[in-house]
Amino acid sequence: MKIENTCAVITGGASGLGEATARHFAAHGAKVALFDLNEDLGEKVAKEIGGTFHKTDVTDEASVQASITAAKAAMGTITAAVNCAGIAPAATTIGKKGPHPLDVFQKTIDINLVGSFNVARLAAEVIAQNEPAEDGARGVIINTASIAAMDGQRGQAAYAASKGGIVGLSLPMARDLAKAGIRVMAIAPGIFLTPMLMGLPQEVQDQLAQDVTCPKRLGRPEEYAQLAKFIVESGYLNGEVIRIDGALRMQ
Repeated sequence: MKIENTCAVITGGASGLGEATARHFAAHGAKVALFDLNEDLGEKVAKEIGGTFHKTDVTDEASVQASITAAKAAMGTITAAVNCAGIAPAATTIGKKGPHPLDVFQKTIDINLVGSFNVARLAAEVIAQNEPAEDGARGVIINTASIAAMDGQRGQAAYAASKGGIVGLSLPMARDLAKAGIRVMAIAPGIFLTPMLMGLPQEVQDQLAQDVTCPKRLGRPEEYAQLAKFIVESGYLNGEVIRIDGALRMQ
């Protein structure tokens, strides 16, 4: 696949990794549809990059189906889906106020894991209708995991579990969609300068950066976007999880 021929839906596209991916794809000629709950930011980004915005709750089947239908109508088809929507609450299994709130755990799994699968399965239905390339390829799905899936920290039980699910999803989904010519990949970012981290004091950001092996800095959202573009264009990448973390291994 060439990025200039790509028609991509990107969840969480109004900010952070999703926004960076949308901007990077659009700058290289791709058509882009942003899925997000934040209408103000979503409309703003879509207007700036020449894409479309679709208010979407990734956990709701009807909401995602409506957005998929609208995105296909706007772009002509869908050839790529990049799932960046997610949350990262912090809570220990047992804390000062008692056990981990079950609703927080369920919400994290629902958005990060179930939401990604919901978008992936509905996007795959459209991608499977595309005319195949010479090698049978019709499109690609990229899900966002995290190094927390392997190196989860104290207070990350819900988040790490949700991202571990994304890791475990990659190969079986790739096998499921092989006959349709759809590849499935996952990206596992380390510590990136997303809006949440950028809100931390500079000294905290600097301390986090010191734990990275090389280079000693936090990841930039555009680096995630560059990797996503590389995956789209590298047709032999399938069923795998790629860490992008400066060789960081959390203690």
